[in-house]
Amino acid sequence: MSEAGESRRNSIELIGTKAGTAMPAEMRDVLNLKGLIPASIEDFSKQDLRAFQQFKSKPTDLEKYEFMANLRCLNVNMFFRLVLNHFRDVAPIIYTPTVGEACLNYSHIYPFIYPCKASVGMFITLDDADNIDTVIENYRHSMAEHVDPEITVITDGSRILGLGDIGINGMGIPIGKLQLYVAAAGLNPGRTLPIVLDFGTDNKKYLNDPLYLGTRETRPDDKTFYEATDKVLTALYRAFPDLLVQFEDFSTDHAFGLLDRWRKKALCFNDDIQGTGCVVLGGFISALRLAGIPVENQRILFVGAGSAGVGVAKQLVDYFILEYNIPEEQAKAMFWFVDSHGMITANRGDKLAQHKVHFARHDNGDTQCKSIEETLEYVKPTALIGLSTIHKAFNEKILTRLNEMNPTARPIVFPLSNPDTKAECTFEEAMRCTNNRVLFASGTAFPEYTIPETGDLVIPGQANNMYCFPSIGLGATLAKPKWITDTMILAVAKALANSLSEDEKSLGELYPRVERIRDVASELAAAFITQAVREEMVKESHWVDLVKKNMPDKGHDKAVSGHFTKRILGEVRTLMWSPASSVEQYIVESIAIANPDDT
Repeated sequence: MSEAGESRRNSIELIGTKAGTAMPAEMRDVLNLKGLIPASIEDFSKQDLRAFQQFKSKPTDLEKYEFMANLRCLNVNMFFRLVLNHFRDVAPIIYTPTVGEACLNYSHIYPFIYPCKASVGMFITLDDADNIDTVIENYRHSMAEHVDPEITVITDGSRILGLGDIGINGMGIPIGKLQLYVAAAGLNPGRTLPIVLDFGTDNKKYLNDPLYLGTRETRPDDKTFYEATDKVLTALYRAFPDLLVQFEDFSTDHAFGLLDRWRKKALCFNDDIQGTGCVVLGGFISALRLAGIPVENQRILFVGAGSAGVGVAKQLVDYFILEYNIPEEQAKAMFWFVDSHGMITANRGDKLAQHKVHFARHDNGDTQCKSIEETLEYVKPTALIGLSTIHKAFNEKILTRLNEMNPTARPIVFPLSNPDTKAECTFEEAMRCTNNRVLFASGTAFPEYTIPETGDLVIPGQANNMYCFPSIGLGATLAKPKWITDTMILAVAKALANSLSEDEKSLGELYPRVERIRDVASELAAAFITQAVREEMVKESHWVDLVKKNMPDKGHDKAVSGHFTKRILGEVRTLMWSPASSVEQYIVESIAIANPDDT
C-alpha cells in the first residue's frame, strides 16, 4: 500500500475508533471489525446518554472531573456535547469550583486523566525559556491536525483561584479555561494551547511532596522572571503571529506587570484584571438599575485589594465617567478598599503596593480603620464587593448592618472569591440578613433560595468570568484587533447587561441564565468586534467592511454602546465551532480534516 493509502487507512481507523458504537456497518466492514465489537449501531444521543449516566454515577466531584478529563482525551465531540447539553451540571466540574480541588491534586492524578495524550500543552521551565523554539517545534509535531493555535491561556501557578502558589499544579486552570472558550464561545478545540510556566514554587508543601511533578526550586527574582517570560512570549508571537494570549492567575504584581509590558505590543489580556472587571461591571450595571438610588450616590466598599479587585474598580470608574459624565476624581471617590491591614489610605503608615496607590484615600484625616467592621461604620456603603478569599468575611453582623444603613436603597453584595470555601458569604446568608432585599452576585455557584414567608424561589446571580472571557476570546480571534482596549472590554460588559431576557429582567436577575451562555457569548463577541472596528483597531478587512456597512447607533455619538446589528451577530454565529451532532456529520468533517488536499 502507498504511503498516501496507508495514511488514509490510518485516518479511517482513527475516525472509526472515535465513532465507537455509532460506527456505520460499511466502516466496520472496511476495518474488518465485524464480530469484534457489539453489533448494535447507535446514534450519538444514545452514546451521550450513557456517558452522562456514568458522569452522574461518580460519587465525588473530583471523580466526575477525572471522568470528564478522560472523555475529553478519548472523544472531543462527545465531551463538548455533554458540556453544552448539561452545562449547569458539567461546567462547575470542568472549571470552578471543582477544578480547584483537581489542581491541589494535579501531580497525583495527572498520569491517569490523559490516558491517550503524549502532551496536553506546554510545561516550560526556566531552562526551557532559553530553548523555547525547540519546545514550540516539539509541540507542533505533537499536534495531530498540524494547525497553529489561535489562543493560549498561560499561567505560572503562583496565585491559583484562592489557593495561592501551587506551582505546576496550576495547569488545570488553563486546560479548564480553554474548555470554556470552546463550549461557550465556539473556538476550535484543536487550536487551543494551555501553558504553564514551571518556574518553581515557594510552597514548601509541594517542594517536599515526593510526587510533585514541577521544578523543585523556589521562584526566581523579578528580573529573571520577566526576562524568561519575555523570551517565551516573543517566541510564541514569532511562531504564531495572530495568537491571542490570555494571562491567568499570576501573582498580583506580575499580573499588572505583564499586562503593562505587553498589552499594546500584541494581542493579549488578563482575565483576572480585565475579565473579572468586565463580568462584575455587567452585573453591577443591572444592579444599579434596581438599587433605587442615583448612581452618583453609590458608596462602594471593596474587601480585597489584589489585581482582580483593583481591576474591577477601575472598570467601574471608567463606566461612571463614560456613561454618567461623572468627573474622574468624583468617580474614584465613590470607592474604598480594605486589605489585610485595614482601610487603604495614603497616610496609613505602611508602604503601599503600587497597584493600591490609585484608590488610597486622601480625605480620611486622622481616621484609620483597622477592620472591615470599622471601615463599614466609617464608609456606610451602599455596595459591598469581596475579592479577599477570606471565608465568611461578610458575616451576619456585617450584612445586617449593611441592610440597616440602606433603608430605602437595596444593598448590593458581591462576594466574588473562588472557590466556595473562600467565598465571603453565601446567597442564603445575604438574603436572610437583608430581609430578602439584597442585589446579589457571587463568584462561585450557590443554590437557589426559597423565601420562607412567601415560598418564592429566588435564583442567585453568579458573576462568573465565563460570561465574558470566552466572548473576548472569540471576538479577538475573529477580528484580530491590534490590541485589546479598555473600551472594547466595556462594550462587552454593557452587552452583557443588555443580554438579559424579559423573563430574567422581570425576576430581577442580574445575569442571563447559564443555559443561554452560547447565545449570550455570540452577542458579546459581536459587541466586541463592533467596538473594535469603531476604534479602527481591526486588521481583518472582512470585519471592517461588514461592520461599517452594518454599524449600529448611527447618528448617535455615544463612544461605547455595547450594541451590534443582527447581520454582525449572524456572521459571528456562523463561525463558531460546534461538536458534530450526528455520526454522518462527524465522519465527513473528520475525513476533510485528515485529508485536506482532497477538499
